[in-house]
Amino acid sequence: MSFEEIPHTADVKIHASAPTLEELFSETFKALMQVMYGTSRHGGTTREIRIESTDTESLLADFLSEVLFVSEVENLVFSDAIIRINGFSLVARLDGEQFDPARHSGGTEVKGISYSGLDILHDANGYMLDIIFDV
Repeated sequence: MSFEEIPHTADVKIHASAPTLEELFSETFKALMQVMYGTSRHGGTTREIRIESTDTESLLADFLSEVLFVSEVENLVFSDAIIRINGFSLVARLDGEQFDPARHSGGTEVKGISYSGLDILHDANGYMLDIIFDV
């Protein structure tokens, strides 16, 4: 399991890989939170998100868009997600904390999740993707 930021002209592009689809979604979620809030994130407050979509790529984009929305509206910074996927349905339990400007202001504002170039690949080593966060 891992993710890394790769060079992109205007936005933030992430490459993520993991052995399972659920772990790939979790790694991509963690990348989003790290881009937005840095690495100092803790738990203590939970939220549940349920998403249904038409395909796997849309499921991921819809999930991350909902995380972005909940984070901004409820002023929460998430540190971890337990994700269960069944077909094109997802249930995620997010663990996080209230936004603290002293610890969470070092990141980049993400305005949305891009579908451009979003393609989840699966091979013998697991799952991988490149995703762009619109900043």
